[in-house]
Amino acid sequence: MERSLREAAPHAVVEAARASLMEHYAAASVELLMADYGLSVLQPVLAVPYTAVSVGVHTGTAGRAFGSQETVSESVGGGLTCVYLPVSVRGDRLGVLTVTFPDERCTPQVVEELAEVATVLGRELVVAERDTDVYLQARRTERLTLAAEMQWQLLPGRSCSRPEFDLGAQLEPAYAIYGDNFDWCTDARSLTLALTNGMGEGIDAALLTNLTVNALRNARRAGISLPNQAALADQAIYSQHKGRLHVETVLLNVDLDTGRGQVIDAGSPRLLRVRDKHIESIDFVQQLPLGMFDQTEYFTEEITLLPGDRLIFVSDGVHAVLAPDGELYGRQALHRAISATRMLPAAEVPPAILREISEWGRTTIADDALVMCLDWRGR
Repeated sequence: MERSLREAAPHAVVEAARASLMEHYAAASVELLMADYGLSVLQPVLAVPYTAVSVGVHTGTAGRAFGSQETVSESVGGGLTCVYLPVSVRGDRLGVLTVTFPDERCTPQVVEELAEVATVLGRELVVAERDTDVYLQARRTERLTLAAEMQWQLLPGRSCSRPEFDLGAQLEPAYAIYGDNFDWCTDARSLTLALTNGMGEGIDAALLTNLTVNALRNARRAGISLPNQAALADQAIYSQHKGRLHVETVLLNVDLDTGRGQVIDAGSPRLLRVRDKHIESIDFVQQLPLGMFDQTEYFTEEITLLPGDRLIFVSDGVHAVLAPDGELYGRQALHRAISATRMLPAAEVPPAILREISEWGRTTIADDALVMCLDWRGR
């Protein structure tokens, strides 16, 4: 089966999986459901997008498998069982593979094999996305704005897991985001996070964010220190815009062995820490946003993470949400949302907080908002 998926044309990976499962496991039906950009529904992958009946991420058996990231089985009658298998790659949740086959074939060994098939399928989908739009189209319930398309293409994923940490992030409104963005990179020694909030709206904000993220990546890949990464990105933005536009940024680099980190707070987003059920804001010296002035020098401050710590990053769009009576979403409301999600895994925390904010304001989030959650286990 793995060989058949590797050899399939990029647009036909799901069809290859379906044919193999029917041949080797007597599957009656096979369907891949992919999570949309807003993490609200699971959409069947079809040849023609926008026509499929979607399934709620937070309802039904498929939603339960997606949320728990565990295999779920249920009898569908007629001597058939449907197995719902999470499809993810290194913690990045892509969707759910459903396989319906005869009851007598549903043994623990077979279910374990199908779970491995789902893992292989996820990896092949990530590779196939370089050469086809089929799976990207399946992720959207409506058309993305051009700015949102540019922003989503920058992201490393929406979640990531390693033995030392779990990480999740989400942007809203998913189909019309502007300047908020996030990036991460991990190697044998450290985890690096970058959260950005560029000025402007639409294409202008997306272009500014693209310049910033790629400047930071270019500097990071040169192997230089965090202050020099910020300085080089700052210079790239200033050279292009001469101070007319700037980007509020937070950079964090954490040593995987010790949990000691370096932080540069260049304006935004805000950082909160949950330790032993206690929520506190972590304040740093706010330095100049990237690109505001020529030749700005940056310095790092220290933070130490302990096993069990949870860090929550929120952009200013979170605090800009208004209730119908004109009340701004404030510190206490955010703390309540964080407390309410403390039992959820890191990947589910950002969309849950954003949903709570939207329900609090009884409206969709107008300004773009970013929430990131980092659960630290350490070594």
